[in-house]
Amino acid sequence: MPSVRKSLFTAVLVSATMLSPLAASAETISGALAKAYQYNSSLNSARAGVRVTDEGVAIAKSGWRPTVTGSANIDYSSSHLNGTNSSVRLTTGNFGVQINQTLFDGFQTRNNVAAAEAQVRASVESLRNTEEGILFTAAQAYMNVIRDRQVAVLTEQNLQFLTETARAARSRFEVGEGTRTDVAQADASRAAAVASLSAARAQALASAASYRQIVGDEPGKLKGASPVAKLLPSSLAAAVGVAANEHPAILATQHLVDAAAFSVKSAEGALLPQLSASAGVSSAYRNTSPLPGVSSQDGTTNSASVGATLTIPIYSGGRTSAIVRQDKESLSQARIEVDVSRDQVRQAVTAAWTEYTAAQQQLTANRQVIEAAKLALNGVIEERNVGQRTTLDVLNAQATVITAQINQAGYEHDVVVASYAILQATGRLSVDRLGLQVTKYKPEEHYNAVKDKWYGLRTPDGR
Repeated sequence: MPSVRKSLFTAVLVSATMLSPLAASAETISGALAKAYQYNSSLNSARAGVRVTDEGVAIAKSGWRPTVTGSANIDYSSSHLNGTNSSVRLTTGNFGVQINQTLFDGFQTRNNVAAAEAQVRASVESLRNTEEGILFTAAQAYMNVIRDRQVAVLTEQNLQFLTETARAARSRFEVGEGTRTDVAQADASRAAAVASLSAARAQALASAASYRQIVGDEPGKLKGASPVAKLLPSSLAAAVGVAANEHPAILATQHLVDAAAFSVKSAEGALLPQLSASAGVSSAYRNTSPLPGVSSQDGTTNSASVGATLTIPIYSGGRTSAIVRQDKESLSQARIEVDVSRDQVRQAVTAAWTEYTAAQQQLTANRQVIEAAKLALNGVIEERNVGQRTTLDVLNAQATVITAQINQAGYEHDVVVASYAILQATGRLSVDRLGLQVTKYKPEEHYNAVKDKWYGLRTPDGR
């Protein structure tokens, strides 16, 4: 019996050292979230998508600007006169520049620009939603690694205990104090513990791989994390209210409603008259080798022109009307999507809040379960030593202890993850609120750089 207690104490001491949150080089959850914010490939892809949307404003504004085109052509021909040895060579050329400017397009450009700007605002909110989703996923991955490592350590402790129990059962059998059944039960429990340890270690490795994918770095020593209770709303009702006003998914769909409304107006503008102006200069060149006695009109002729064109749509085969109706249906769908987003956000807030509350209660209750289970295990071991209990009773008591300890690791994980889930569901899981030490990505910088750009093939970052 003393050897069993000594071995168990050693295992606890080793595991406590492995799980110590005071290691100097240990990563914190804030550090992991900062790395995910910087290096997560899905988040960087979403940022690139916003930059793509930004260019839509510059494209829409091009409808207000003139278009300038240049043209040039040169022709050379040679003809031979029948019955003579003479030939005529003719060289002609035309060179010109044309400028076109739309004066009125039924307000299509104005509405296209407004729609593009609304699309940009929607994409920014969608990016914020993606950022919050990545931060939550990183927090979840961080806690998964901690939980699964704890489970692996606890499972290893259980294996060490069962190994000592099997050895003790065999020793008692050899001196006539136990039965072959006790030995078989102990060996069976130990074999099951070996399988459980292999599964726990595999799960810990899988969680580490997920962490690497999301955070962009291997999980080294990880410090324990606490729930972000101070950042949470005071009640479920308050959380629902905050989410309804601040969640980026809802705000994004509202901006998409604006974009759809402007698209309807732009489509209707195609039914209005269109007025454009044009101006151009050109030069025509002609050179011939004429026959003797035949006058030539060689030389250069310069010309300039200015004009205006008024186009009044009368009938387009029903195409324009169909586009207007289609855009109106898209507007109706966009408005419905706002309600869908609100319902989804409300459900997410409620689910996260109830999970957080339940995990807190389970965590508190399970601490008492662990204390009681440990006392019961010690009592069963003492009673087994005096012949009042069997080895099976000891194994059952140990199983209760290890189950409660594994549950504790799970509940600690759930409390922290649920607190981050509440922040995400309310739209407040941001770099600023978490106080992450990282350079914040500002999508408006790229937008301001390209929205009024008239020319240039290089992107703002030099590509």
